[in-house]
Amino acid sequence: MTRLLPLSPLLIAAGILLAANGLQGTLIALRADAEGFSTSTIGFISAAYFLGFMSAAWLAPRLIARVGHIRVFAGLAASAAVGTLILVLVIDPYVWAPVRTLMGFCFSGLLTTVESWINARTPNSDRGRVLSIYRLIDLAGVTGGQFLLPLFAVQGFAIFAITAILFCLSLVPICLADRSRPKAPAEYRFNIPAIWRLSPLACIGCVAIGLTNSAVRLIGPLYAKEIGLDTAGVALFVSAGVIGGAALQFPFGWLSDRYGRRSSIMLATGGAVLAGLFLSLYARSPMEVYIGAFAFGAFALPLYSLSAAHANDRADDDSYVIVAAGLTFFFSLGAVIGPLVASVVIEHFGPPAFFTYTSLVHGSLILITLYRITRRPAVPRESRRPFVSLLRTSPAFFRLARVVKPKRAKRAKRK
Repeated sequence: MTRLLPLSPLLIAAGILLAANGLQGTLIALRADAEGFSTSTIGFISAAYFLGFMSAAWLAPRLIARVGHIRVFAGLAASAAVGTLILVLVIDPYVWAPVRTLMGFCFSGLLTTVESWINARTPNSDRGRVLSIYRLIDLAGVTGGQFLLPLFAVQGFAIFAITAILFCLSLVPICLADRSRPKAPAEYRFNIPAIWRLSPLACIGCVAIGLTNSAVRLIGPLYAKEIGLDTAGVALFVSAGVIGGAALQFPFGWLSDRYGRRSSIMLATGGAVLAGLFLSLYARSPMEVYIGAFAFGAFALPLYSLSAAHANDRADDDSYVIVAAGLTFFFSLGAVIGPLVASVVIEHFGPPAFFTYTSLVHGSLILITLYRITRRPAVPRESRRPFVSLLRTSPAFFRLARVVKPKRAKRAKRK
């Protein structure tokens, strides 16, 4: 454990960032609704976030190469804090949309900085432990941040100030406790046609996940409020989905390693369809909604890791991060569209139709998976890479999570 202590400033900073961003995502939907923004307007503001998120995937490494990790982190953290305060000082959707684009860029860039820094300081022997700790930090940060909402009024200034304080606080361990000077990460190349040829199912899967999971994350709080949950109930709803996603990541990973990626994708997608229909058609009491949210997260959230594993089974070791960048692009593409569509669905058909929308998207993914099974044979079990649970934060996380096939590692040693 002492070997991991030098990483603690970076892990603490990541935890603070994840808590701040998780809190802000829920807060924006609730405050916009309280201010009288239309549901479709809230969807547009939510989509703007992922425009910024997408652009940072390829701009952040260039910034780090130009001025270094610490300066990029400080600049983006300060910008995120300023953006948070602008949101409460100027209550206007025409201001909120570009600010949320800035926030998406800042958050993606901040985690690209932290994750590439962690990657540079993590020896191969410790990667498994660091990944496990990082997953726990993600779970604790996102769920813990939600429960700041009931403590402070959504309509007031204080909760925005708390969020800005968290962004500023993340600077402390980075600037004062870590004196390392890692090399800048390599730029992420986007060869979209090559990634598509490598695995159409993984690309389509990431688009589908973006269409649904981004909507649940950013429009889901609005759904929860409109079905009658109070602020604490909304926090529980969001947290239940995140905890559910963590609960079945590794069971699905084990199944996919043993029985194949596409079978596991179909199983997880089928579960997400059923959970969505339960929330849409049957869940009425708060407890039923929380159970449905947990089940939806348990089946829907592992789909990104399963899709990435399916693509990487067919990728060379040298193209691992290029695949990551491509899948991040496809996810972001769906994530830009998802909140827009989901908000229109709620506005025209009511809150229960929200999870009917997610079930339709996931149902389509099942049909596409069945079609792909008929078009290409599965990767043999001995040729599959070990499953790794992934966060949709930045392509830098794929560097940290990279796994070299044993056979290729031996071949590299011989050379």
